[in-house]
Amino acid sequence: MEIYLDNCATTRVCPEAAEAAMNAMVRDYGNPSSLHKKGLDAEHILTAARKEAAALLGCAYDCVYFTGGATDSNNIAIQGALAARPRAGKTIVTTTVEHSSVGATITAMEKRGYTVKRVAPRADGHFDPYDFLDAVDEDTVLLSMMMVNNEMGTILPYDKVIPAVKKRFPELITHIDGVQGFTKIPLSVERLGVDLFSFSGHKLYAPKGVGGLYIRKGVRILPVEYGGGQEKNLHSGTEAVPMIAGMGAAFSMIRKNQAAIARNYRELNAQLRARMAEIPGVVINSPADGCPHLLNISVPGVPSEIMLHALEEKEIYVSSGSACSKGAQSSTLAAFHLPLERVRSALRISFSRETTAEQIDCFADALREVTEKLRKVVGVD
Repeated sequence: MEIYLDNCATTRVCPEAAEAAMNAMVRDYGNPSSLHKKGLDAEHILTAARKEAAALLGCAYDCVYFTGGATDSNNIAIQGALAARPRAGKTIVTTTVEHSSVGATITAMEKRGYTVKRVAPRADGHFDPYDFLDAVDEDTVLLSMMMVNNEMGTILPYDKVIPAVKKRFPELITHIDGVQGFTKIPLSVERLGVDLFSFSGHKLYAPKGVGGLYIRKGVRILPVEYGGGQEKNLHSGTEAVPMIAGMGAAFSMIRKNQAAIARNYRELNAQLRARMAEIPGVVINSPADGCPHLLNISVPGVPSEIMLHALEEKEIYVSSGSACSKGAQSSTLAAFHLPLERVRSALRISFSRETTAEQIDCFADALREVTEKLRKVVGVD
């Protein structure tokens, strides 16, 4: 039995999304910019998908912009916000644990002359909201932080930080990378008061190659690429209607089943924590109050890659960290103050709506067997 537990990297496309994407490829295949009926039908698909995204975000649908994915969204948000404010401050505040699509973009801005303040987790692995408030000052033009860390599941205090900094500095632009938290945690971007919010499709049962960006009304963003002016000039190029149709259908499915999906995550997380506590040598890295759709563990002494491939031989698929790192040792886990041996042996287990209790038990049994064998091989026991 194949057991896929790497859903933070990507999810299986749900049947509703696959059907919607196929229909947009073979039936409603018009270009949304065309003025005839086929073009209008395609435009209607985009509008319907925008409304589904807006319903989950808690905003007006015309605040939703489609992109090629979260990396696109993060680059447009960060570079576009800074480009629109050349005379504003020259300081950016972010964290030490951002995904590379944010971290690398901000590092590029640093090379262009911006001062970057990176807020780190405290010794207990949690972020203190006051550390962000201390970092932001009159020279800060942008605050960018993730909603949920993609490797540990740590929920960042965005819900406390965003309202506080906006109250103190109303002109400050705030951005949340919502990829791992969106739909997992109740959210209203309008009530939160955030200016920019990025999300991805393929983490949420939609096809790869599509994402989105929420932009609060009145916030000015300049394009980072140029072309035909689609998405109000922010993402030029013919819209990927099949991918967007798929994302709209996936979001509709999530909205109808959101409570049940969330309950499944909580139950699976509790079950997995209990099973991990039964296996000698296994350490749980994720905080108890983390987002429940993922759990990070370590088997100190057994390198992640060895453990990963041993489980793969049993058709069990997990991750050693962020998929974008391609197996490189995680600097994010080190930033959370994990000992080096736990960083080197970390595994990320992440659930989807399809993950079952039976699969968790099968994984735990396999992990126990593999752990006992590998710890002897590497000489830990």
